[in-house]
Amino acid sequence: IFRNYFYHFTIMSGDNRSNHSIISRSIANHDEGPIDFKGNNSNNKSENEAYRNSFLVGIAGIAIGSLATCAWSAFHTSWKRKGRIRNQKAEDQNQYLSETVDNSNTTIPPELRAEQLSRNALYFGKEGMERIENASVLVVGAGGVGSHAIHMLARAGIQYLRIVDFDQVTLSSLNRHACATLEDVGIPKVKAIQRFLKRLCPDQSFLTVDARVQMYTGDEKLDGDMLEAPENQEGNKKWDFVLDAIDDVPTKARLLAHCIQHDWRVISCMGAGGKSDMTRLHISDLKTASKDPLATKLRQTLKRILKKGNNNNNNNNKNSSLSQNSDSYLSDMDKVAIVYSSEKTVVKLADFTDEQKEMGVQSFGAVDNMRIRVLPVLGTMPAIMGQSMAAVTLCEIGNKPFTPMSGERVGRNVRHRLFQHLKNREKKIRDQIEAKISSNKMYAL
Repeated sequence: IFRNYFYHFTIMSGDNRSNHSIISRSIANHDEGPIDFKGNNSNNKSENEAYRNSFLVGIAGIAIGSLATCAWSAFHTSWKRKGRIRNQKAEDQNQYLSETVDNSNTTIPPELRAEQLSRNALYFGKEGMERIENASVLVVGAGGVGSHAIHMLARAGIQYLRIVDFDQVTLSSLNRHACATLEDVGIPKVKAIQRFLKRLCPDQSFLTVDARVQMYTGDEKLDGDMLEAPENQEGNKKWDFVLDAIDDVPTKARLLAHCIQHDWRVISCMGAGGKSDMTRLHISDLKTASKDPLATKLRQTLKRILKKGNNNNNNNNKNSSLSQNSDSYLSDMDKVAIVYSSEKTVVKLADFTDEQKEMGVQSFGAVDNMRIRVLPVLGTMPAIMGQSMAAVTLCEIGNKPFTPMSGERVGRNVRHRLFQHLKNREKKIRDQIEAKISSNKMYAL
């Protein structure tokens, strides 16, 4: 019946002389075969087959065309929607970044700022707070360690902070970053910190945050003026303190060597990943550090760099401070101090996935020549280490330095053996002196 209707529709649309009698006659005679264009029945099988094939081809064409149209419409709609999302995201990011630097017109009354820093002023005193409020500090590395040090320096009243880091905030970094939130994911870490500190102190006369989205390389041509210090009150360009929170050993060594060459006070953080025992944290010189693989490797690398610098410098100027023994810098905490943990690593680096192994592990590094495998980190460890770096920095700038206990504490049995050894040695020396005095008296008599 449906096939005959199709032919009747063709007849009625193609021949004005056709009428409804043809339709009714076709319905009555639908078993006798289709009606030809003249309205007569036809039993020709070849013609029936041709009509049927034409009909099926037409239906198939209509179906394919409809599917293609629907697919194209869906793709076009999805593409436009994604484009709108990308544009909106770009606009939000641009607005986000503009908000981090648009604070030039915001001022804080001096009495409010004084109240904000009143607890620190009670601790450091008037002179110490003046030194802190006029200090310039450079922090290289704004991750878990660096971010905690930075925001504590800002809270304490440091006037000028330059933050250097090339990396962006990721979801996995939220477990240890001091300032970043979900809305900061995808934003450079230094910009996230800058935005956070703007809410803390938007007045640039009290706090200036110089955020540099750059990677420190140790190459003066690539780094530009990254390490150039602002002019202080005496007219000198010198950092009051430099904080090293870099993960890469060669880069850390180059930064420390640069600070030694320019006589800048620097404190460096060793490995915080895979550790959890905060009672084993120490602040010491680089030579004293023990049970920290990063410290051992950094010590060796820094020696090579300083030795190379000494050789180059001796050819030009024999009286330079770099001609000194490089070991003096490793054992002088007033030059280079480090924060490290003597705890053995509890968790190892994460293994590569099968996908990474198939595609080549070198393709998954964010930056060439840097660690590819993921390092397990308990967020409390970098936080405590960053806070420790900030404490050393503030106390030295504010003329309230403390003497940290370097090295790992010894147990009761070890202390008892050392005590007995020293006691016996003291008795032996006393007996020798008494015997010598006695013999001299007898000789005199």
